[in-house]
Amino acid sequence: MNDLKFALRQLRKSPAFTAIAVITLALGIGLNTTIFSLINDLFLRGLPFKEPSRIVHLDNGDKPRDLADVGISAPRYQLYRDGQTLFDGLAAENSAAQNSSPFTLTGLGDPVQIFGGRLTSNYFDLLGVRPILGRNFLPEEEESANVALITKNFWQKRMGGDPNVIGRSITLDGTPHTIVGVLPNMPAAWFGANPVAEVWATKPFQLPGFSHEQLMRGSFFLRVVGRLKPGVTVQQARAALPSLEESYRARYPNNIDSAFVTTLRALPEDVTRNFRAGFATLFAAVSFVLLIACSNVANLLLVRFSGRRREIALRIAIGASRTSVIRLFVAESLLVSVIAGAGGAFVAWHLVPLVPRMASNFLPLETGTATSLSIPVLLFAIGLSILTGLSMGIYPALQGSHADLVDALKEGGRGTSGSVRQQRFRKILVGAQVALSVTLLAGAALLITSFIRLSQQNLGFRPQNLWTGAIILPTSQYDDRPSRQRFVEQTLHELRSIPGLESATISGDIPLVGFSRYLYARGDRDVPPVEKREIVPGHEITPGYFKTWGVPLLAGRDFNEHDTADGQKVCLISQAGAKQVFPGENPIGKTLFLANAQWEIVGIVGDVRSVQVAEPPGMEFYRPWAQYNFPFVNITVRTNLKVDAVTKLVQSALTKVNPGLAIAVPQTMDAVVARALGQARLMMWLLGIFAGVALLLASIGIYGAVAYTVEQRTGEIGVRMALGAQTRDVLRLVVNQGMKPVVVGLGIGIGSAFAVGRLIASQLYQVSTHDPVLLGGATVLLVATALMACLLPARRATRIDPIQALRSE
Repeated sequence: MNDLKFALRQLRKSPAFTAIAVITLALGIGLNTTIFSLINDLFLRGLPFKEPSRIVHLDNGDKPRDLADVGISAPRYQLYRDGQTLFDGLAAENSAAQNSSPFTLTGLGDPVQIFGGRLTSNYFDLLGVRPILGRNFLPEEEESANVALITKNFWQKRMGGDPNVIGRSITLDGTPHTIVGVLPNMPAAWFGANPVAEVWATKPFQLPGFSHEQLMRGSFFLRVVGRLKPGVTVQQARAALPSLEESYRARYPNNIDSAFVTTLRALPEDVTRNFRAGFATLFAAVSFVLLIACSNVANLLLVRFSGRRREIALRIAIGASRTSVIRLFVAESLLVSVIAGAGGAFVAWHLVPLVPRMASNFLPLETGTATSLSIPVLLFAIGLSILTGLSMGIYPALQGSHADLVDALKEGGRGTSGSVRQQRFRKILVGAQVALSVTLLAGAALLITSFIRLSQQNLGFRPQNLWTGAIILPTSQYDDRPSRQRFVEQTLHELRSIPGLESATISGDIPLVGFSRYLYARGDRDVPPVEKREIVPGHEITPGYFKTWGVPLLAGRDFNEHDTADGQKVCLISQAGAKQVFPGENPIGKTLFLANAQWEIVGIVGDVRSVQVAEPPGMEFYRPWAQYNFPFVNITVRTNLKVDAVTKLVQSALTKVNPGLAIAVPQTMDAVVARALGQARLMMWLLGIFAGVALLLASIGIYGAVAYTVEQRTGEIGVRMALGAQTRDVLRLVVNQGMKPVVVGLGIGIGSAFAVGRLIASQLYQVSTHDPVLLGGATVLLVATALMACLLPARRATRIDPIQALRSE
């Protein structure tokens, strides 16, 4: 305790040192705590399921056709479920959006779209989720019962926390469902955060708009999980999949997914795999920042302890042990780091809520966790502070305690430059800061350039001033294509009569959110077997779609009111599709074989990046809504009005057509595009911030080291000037000495930058990992900063009065 009190008094005596050290470390600790908070929420918190490491996610893909993670069909799921021996069970979720599907909820106020899914009866039992009230689904309820499970949030917010909720009825998609259980709120990592899943029902093998025969032909729409038997590893389960795949191909040789290959991943790995590489990069980068901060403060401590050699010698002379001296100095270092840790926690408290906004709410974070610091995160900050204090303080304390008693006592009040070993260590610290900084700058430059090029890609449509919202049409009212066509006609009539809406259209999906894949083949050639046909995105649209979205018609004609259900089946294809499928030919008038029918190509439209911004456009086709549609409706409106205002206008138009329908996820296309770029934007922002802080800290470190050298060599510089040295000679002397460790650090940093480029190659878009311009720019920036940091104390050295300098010696 006495050591801490003494350390506090010493820090209060030198407020400049204390402020610089605390602010420097607070930046490093605060940034590290921020990133750890996100890593804790995304990777370390764990899924609230029973033994989640035994739960696996099964998915389908077809590498030759560039398909991955497309879901599993009902017949494949049933065959796997009945034929496997390594799982305690398999369960499936019918989730068109891969995280959750919407229901229209009526009877509890205004109609509203809520999200969830349709499950096999054993789904939550397999996950190990127990209801707060009631029970999970029963096996006999899977195929035909209208029952529902709701979350705690739904129960409290929409049903007032009614203790007698079990047995109450809610109406989903026009059908009453009996509530049989209330579940804990489900994790965003698995069920999605935007929107949040709240309700689940049974009947998982029913998909609106699809007949049972269509689903049994291999349509893939299920998200399947399994629980491994005790002692069975993921590798053993993977090894058993090929035999199940062969059984499926033998039983269903003509199914759409007969050639698909099943993948299997442990659930904890599966839910974070899209973020792992990015956050590994961020954690490495922010660790570099902390190392730079630590080396800065260690340099300051080394200088500070060297300047107290006389005090150390007096303590030892009157009986103090070297251990007690070391303990005293380490206590001072620890006190600095603990104060900085508190400051770092404050910095993180302000930064953590900003990160999801940087990512445009792309990250699957639980509601509320993104705006607070949890106990594990605070413990991390405390532990990091203590570790930082020890690592910074031990070496300077050891060096300071080895003072020569006689020499130290003779020095009196004069300064000292410390031992050759100390000077060499300070130079090593400066070189390390430069190496880390240039590595960070180069990595940040690559990712920033990558994001800029990605965000500048031509999406194929104009997202500005576009509003969109989704609707699920209940099959009880809209069970066939003509009824859905009538709904669309009536809705568009109402929308187009609203002042302030420039144009309106309806489609089955929208770019970058969700799309359907279809088998196709050229209609003028022999149709290949199912497993040989290409699978590409297809869209069902109404006339005026391309005008509203700003997609150009390049050849042929657009759809019109004459393209009716009874007319000639027609389609439009993308420009990339025309080049890919009909190279060197005019596709207008030719046909595509789709859905067991010939569809005449009547036009070519511009390419749209409908899957991912980073994915180049390929073959896509469009069909008239009147000729082919499903109950999934997306309304798109071009207008200058705000989101809330447009939502009210569209909902009022929808109410006139059907008062029992509601809009789901109303949003702008600018927000959709921003979310699609969310991870790239997050990497750009955070790496840019880290690189900027690293550059600032490195420049402070270089300046401090050179300034200290100038101060300690005041007498020498005075002698040189007295003997005739010119200003430029002094400048050259100081700058050369200051830049030597910088040059060494640059060499090491450039080599590290090449290695970092290779590590982040998968996160780059149209940027070479060894781009000479970017690497050269980062190097020049650091050299210029280091040169300025050296010149400031060097100019001060040129103003030294030789007489005063000699007197001080």
